[in-house]
Amino acid sequence: MGHQVPVTEELHDYMLAHGMPLDEIATELRAETEQLGSPAGMLTTADQAGLLTTLTRLIGARRAVEIGTFTGFSALAISRGLPDDGELICLDVSDEWTSIGRKYWERAGVADRIDLRIGDAHESVTKLDGSFDLAFVDADKDWYVKYYETVLPLIRPNGLLLFDNTLAGGRVINADGPADRKEFNAHVARDVRVDVIMLGIGDGLTLVRKK
Repeated sequence: MGHQVPVTEELHDYMLAHGMPLDEIATELRAETEQLGSPAGMLTTADQAGLLTTLTRLIGARRAVEIGTFTGFSALAISRGLPDDGELICLDVSDEWTSIGRKYWERAGVADRIDLRIGDAHESVTKLDGSFDLAFVDADKDWYVKYYETVLPLIRPNGLLLFDNTLAGGRVINADGPADRKEFNAHVARDVRVDVIMLGIGDGLTLVRKK
């Protein structure tokens, strides 16, 4: 019978060292973000970034959407997985935080792939059109179900939706755990339109494949 290997901090560092390493640009973007203090807790983890780039390449994504960009670290990862003529639409409410990411996107040579749209994502997401190969959602958790139901029809068959922070620090198994994450996790688990897998990476990453 198989068993889950406990991922200690030391083992996690080993996994990062033997996976897709962060380059100088990504490392400096993380370092600048961490100077923000507590908001830096919203950063996508380094191993998630490698997974985002790999998944984008694996499915041959040409058009992607991200809801919740923060300082642009995850957008950098996704855009690097796109072809030169690919497009990543980023929806975020903060011009201040996303401005940090823009200069790193330029340095990485991916700025022309990213269409940053500043405004209320609750409204911006309803204005999306066309078909998408991949969606990454890391915004307000109480809107996860609404984002899911709005974006899923736009994802092509065999396309992916990824939702971050779905384990809520492990509190989803508690009786008093966050209702928003519990509602979302239950919603996608029973949706016959998709296949779902929850990964214990970062604060929990849910992968949803549209059938």
